[in-house]
Amino acid sequence: MPEAPTGSGPRRRAVLAAALAPLAVAGCSGEEAPRAPAHGPGPAPKDALIMVIRHAEKPYAGDTGQDEEGEDDPGSLAGRGWRRAEALPRLFPPARTASLPRPAAVFAAGGREGSPARCRQTVGALATALRTPVRAEFAVGSEAALAQAVLAARMPVLICWEHTGVPRLVRALGAHQVVGVPAAWPDRHDLVWQFTRSQGRWSFRELPQQLLPGDA
Repeated sequence: MPEAPTGSGPRRRAVLAAALAPLAVAGCSGEEAPRAPAHGPGPAPKDALIMVIRHAEKPYAGDTGQDEEGEDDPGSLAGRGWRRAEALPRLFPPARTASLPRPAAVFAAGGREGSPARCRQTVGALATALRTPVRAEFAVGSEAALAQAVLAARMPVLICWEHTGVPRLVRALGAHQVVGVPAAWPDRHDLVWQFTRSQGRWSFRELPQQLLPGDA
């Protein structure tokens, strides 16, 4: 029986199969094998600590508040509200063992000319004690813009806001689905809502102010 020529038969087929194996892995279309993405997932949002309070007490129906000069003004705080505003610095002592940290930035509802001044009045004495200005360029209804500015500010942040706008603010911060966050601000002026974001996740706790007689 004649001998098979060199380079043919089973041995040649085995050599060809080994040479073609990498092409089979890549496919027959000529396209390159998929590559791993050049960039991994984006960085997590920066940590944040945001405290929210309602403005201090306003006048009861039929009564009037007083402005900084002692003049009657329905858009200003009542007497008890002014006492709360004067006591507010005690809520943020310089001691590191305090339950609430001293704010590095203070925001208050403002914006429109002639809008009620109660939020700015509430944090006035505190801002003086902290030697920091009150940022009042945002009006109630501008919670989305406020949230952006707050998250970009130096932490911790304190916000004094109208109670009707607080749920919109919480949603704009992205913290509205945190367990325990009420759907609306209670009819109280003596609370602090604290929101903490760590490694991209929010947590919430509610704290009493306990600044004036009758506070819970």
